Amino acid sequence: MTVPAHVLYPPFNIVRLSHIVLSVTDLAASRAFYVDTLGLQVTDEDDKRIFLRAMEERGHHCLVLERGDAGIANELGFKVYDEEHLDKAAAHFKAQGLPVEWIDEPYQGRTFRTRDPQGIPLEFYAAMDRLPPIHQQYTLYRGVKPLRIDHFNCFSPDVRASVEFYNALGFRVTEYTDTEDGKELWAAWMHRKGGVHDIAFTNGRGPRLHHVAFWVPTPLNIIDLLDLMATTGYVSNIERGPGRHGISNAFFLYVRDPDGHRVEIYCSDYQTVDPDHEPIRWDLKDPQRQTLWGAPAPWSWFEEGSVFRGVEPRASKLNATPIVAP
Repeated sequence: MTVPAHVLYPPFNIVRLSHIVLSVTDLAASRAFYVDTLGLQVTDEDDKRIFLRAMEERGHHCLVLERGDAGIANELGFKVYDEEHLDKAAAHFKAQGLPVEWIDEPYQGRTFRTRDPQGIPLEFYAAMDRLPPIHQQYTLYRGVKPLRIDHFNCFSPDVRASVEFYNALGFRVTEYTDTEDGKELWAAWMHRKGGVHDIAFTNGRGPRLHHVAFWVPTPLNIIDLLDLMATTGYVSNIERGPGRHGISNAFFLYVRDPDGHRVEIYCSDYQTVDPDHEPIRWDLKDPQRQTLWGAPAPWSWFEEGSVFRGVEPRASKLNATPIVAP
């Protein structure tokens, strides 16, 4: 099939993914997981929210944990180039008939929220408070030593429609899987920042958040995290891995937080900055697309995800049998 052509001059410039807001039922338990175990750094907190950043990040936060009645996914945040592009973004979404709500968010400048056509809540801003660098304060490194937020992965009930929408915003497909007859997209990985993906879409009941991923220095950091989780009460939170994906070439581990939100720990993908970078196609029947080596994924990895705030998931338009662990 033909993947939608890159849009190299979109109506506004998205720099990269920025942050995600997750509702959690127990802030103390979530803090113990994300701070004491994974190693993210607290930049502010009160009895309602915890703001976190990773070690290489200068922005105030990449993850916001909000106390709520249930574990759900809220906004996926993106940074645009400047204030002019922020206004262009708002005008673009309005022209598409999508909601635009300007809000006041701590530590961010002018910010608006919207949704994509599938219902995923999105947040756009141009300026976030900048913090002093801490990447050489090695005494702060804990857990898996997370360096930066890397990507979002979402279940989409219509992957091709999702790809077409984000393609028009300037996201570019790096790798994809289509159906055997080549007529429909099964999954696609799309980037803005020059890695394999800032956001990915996989066929499934949705929209739902499959996972948020954090980049770490080396595979050995992932092994260290496994040892830590296995001896601090989190062994049952280890869902899949370690292993290496065929798609993206990433060395990976998937863990679940106390509310079931899935987190991927991730390293070793590749550069995709060239504007004429050609997408890589994978056969849906090739098991190495998911797992170049390592155990096959369990059913939970295909079936479970975080519901987005204010949207009812829908059945996917495609059906296929995943390759799962025995």
